[in-house]
Amino acid sequence: MDDLGVALVVEDDDDVRHLVEDVLRQAGFEVMSASTGREGAEIARREDPAVVTLDLGLPDIDGFEVLRRIRTSSDAYVVMLTARDEEPDTLLALQSGADDYLTKPFRPRELRARIAAMMRRPRVGVASPAPGTPPAAASAAGEPTLANTHVRASPGRTTPARPDPLFRHRGLTLDPRTRTALLAGQELDLTRTEFDLLHALLRAGGAVIPRAELVRVSRGERFREDSYVSEADERAVEVHLGNLRRKLGDDPRQPKWLVTVRGVGYRLAPAAS
Repeated sequence: MDDLGVALVVEDDDDVRHLVEDVLRQAGFEVMSASTGREGAEIARREDPAVVTLDLGLPDIDGFEVLRRIRTSSDAYVVMLTARDEEPDTLLALQSGADDYLTKPFRPRELRARIAAMMRRPRVGVASPAPGTPPAAASAAGEPTLANTHVRASPGRTTPARPDPLFRHRGLTLDPRTRTALLAGQELDLTRTEFDLLHALLRAGGAVIPRAELVRVSRGERFREDSYVSEADERAVEVHLGNLRRKLGDDPRQPKWLVTVRGVGYRLAPAAS
């Protein structure tokens, strides 16, 4: 990877900060850093980074407050890095708008791999290709196009090309081209992960998607069945789906959109008869 834009490291531990800076520079980012939360939030506001790594335990304000401030002005990919491994911290970070969560000590290769997976997913509000730009150019840049959004399939599955790119289900309309979802005509405020998970469930058309596959969807690795999925990853996806269900106003006891298949995964609720 090269020329990926600005990455911001917000970390008060000098050794960890220098390690993360090295990982991001090797990945192709221009790296900026901050040792306090206030400084990090200001740099994020001013520089609009593509990626932020954010420590929870900062000396002035904690990482959750920094994340809240970043989210008021930036749609950067945010990875929380922390020594805390308690599940409530993980859930709160994801609910607050983080894209991923790694506990210290972490493996540099894993951090780089997770950032690479996030960068393969389109950012909300990303500019459309210039008129006349061929789909192949977008594909070469690593961004999904309309063609591979609907035709590409997992091994052993056949997904016919869809003449209508919209997905509709019980008053919900999802458009992968514009990455928008409307419910009863009102646009839903979905995170990247929530949109990708909803898209996957609508594409499956009622088939059950295992939790491990949904984890890969959330990472942008839907078609890589060899990637490792931990229990923490599966719990994180359950949090994202819980947030999505809340935004849809869905009742898990009488679901209209998302059905939990205990011990397996999730599927789309049947269409109203």
